[in-house]
Amino acid sequence: MDLFSEHLFTQEQSMPVKLGEGAYWLPSLALSIADMLWATLTEHFKTYPPQQMTTPMGYKMSVRTTSFGQYGWVGTTDGYGYSKYNPEANRPWPAIPSFFLEFAQHAAQLAGYDNFAPDTCLVNLYAIGTKMGLHQDKDERDFTQPIVSVSLGIPATFLFGGTQRTDKTIKILLTHGDVVVWGGASRKSYHGVNIIKPNRHPLLGALRCNLTFRKAC
Repeated sequence: MDLFSEHLFTQEQSMPVKLGEGAYWLPSLALSIADMLWATLTEHFKTYPPQQMTTPMGYKMSVRTTSFGQYGWVGTTDGYGYSKYNPEANRPWPAIPSFFLEFAQHAAQLAGYDNFAPDTCLVNLYAIGTKMGLHQDKDERDFTQPIVSVSLGIPATFLFGGTQRTDKTIKILLTHGDVVVWGGASRKSYHGVNIIKPNRHPLLGALRCNLTFRKAC
């Protein structure tokens, strides 16, 4: 399906907001396809339900996770990384839907990254009271390509810092349809999500959903 010719998404956002060298916030970019994204995700959840991955210390993560793509992100007591197989179902992850891919490549291009070729889409579900601590996306083998992150559902305060954990972070309130892209000098920037506050979205209810497109291998 050609999303551009069918006008299934449009550039409704304001101008990209620079967060750092090679990092941009694209407000509302995914708003026009948000319903389609969520409909596809809810079908995906039936077969590949989001699960609480495990930290190396043996604790369960607060967010629930699932994936699309050639690889899926997993967390076990052996560490974090990528696997071709869903650890619960022991079967390959489903392919990234073509319109997901096309949108991610479009977002990357708007941020100055041509030829983005993600091979994984990590999906995180945040309930009220959950969070994501500051971390780097460093389980991938290819750091020449950017990260494309899409927010759906209730708002979240996104923290974006530098390449050292102690670097000062900026706070961005991400809302339904917002996109953040970072790469280049910012590719290994620390980032996280503050505790999700009580709220409700007409489509997702009391949930925030985050899709993160990456080139893992």
